[in-house]
Amino acid sequence: MDSQDGEGRRMKGAGSAPGAPAAWPRFRRRMRYAAAWAADYAYVARWQLQGFLRREDPAAYLEPRAAVRREPVVLIPGVYEDWQLLRPLAAVLAEQGHPVHTVKTLGYNRGRIDEMARRVERYLVSAGLEDAAIVAHSKGGLIGKRVLLGPEGHRIRRMVAVNAPFSGSPYARYFLIPSIRAFSPRDALLRSLQASLDANARITSVYAAFDPHIPGGSRLDGARNIQLEAMGHFRPLGDPEVHRLVVQELQAEEP
Repeated sequence: MDSQDGEGRRMKGAGSAPGAPAAWPRFRRRMRYAAAWAADYAYVARWQLQGFLRREDPAAYLEPRAAVRREPVVLIPGVYEDWQLLRPLAAVLAEQGHPVHTVKTLGYNRGRIDEMARRVERYLVSAGLEDAAIVAHSKGGLIGKRVLLGPEGHRIRRMVAVNAPFSGSPYARYFLIPSIRAFSPRDALLRSLQASLDANARITSVYAAFDPHIPGGSRLDGARNIQLEAMGHFRPLGDPEVHRLVVQELQAEEP
């Protein structure tokens, strides 16, 4: 007897065991998620190790050699990340003519969201940036939104955030570390950011089909939302399709 699995493919003898048609697709889905999770951690471990062993000077991305000079971009990494995890994006943006700025004082981004936002604001002022863009990952998207809503938000034209926990993560409540608990949906600062909709129209949220860190996804009301076919919290940072989308979003409204 033939039947179809949850993805429309034919399976032989699927009706021979009670419950098999429903159980088999669930099992396969869980295995895909487990594989994606493992690949995600392998990716971030490799890039973090490379960043530790081969420290690259971010100043190299401030003077792109492209014929066309485009708006400056400020990179904001996620928690326990530095700018080097975003190096694949930095290289693509520089090739497109965007001067790429990093905020050294963020370090590994372990501080409070509001404090990290103030550090970005101070950098924007000291660098004299105007009509700039933010490209952020994970917690960096929350920091970027805080900057958009703050006193220096007029300096930022738009932000593209990859896998940002705009609605928090239910897993955060299981951690004692304040830098992780800050992503709890119950956190006061996070809820305040959620309630502030003014900046959302200037945000593009790009997020994975399955993100093991943010199971609820990164959809943001009032923003431009793009869901990827790719899976993972970190791996999309190295995905050429994500690079293309980020460039496309930054250049969509160029004067």
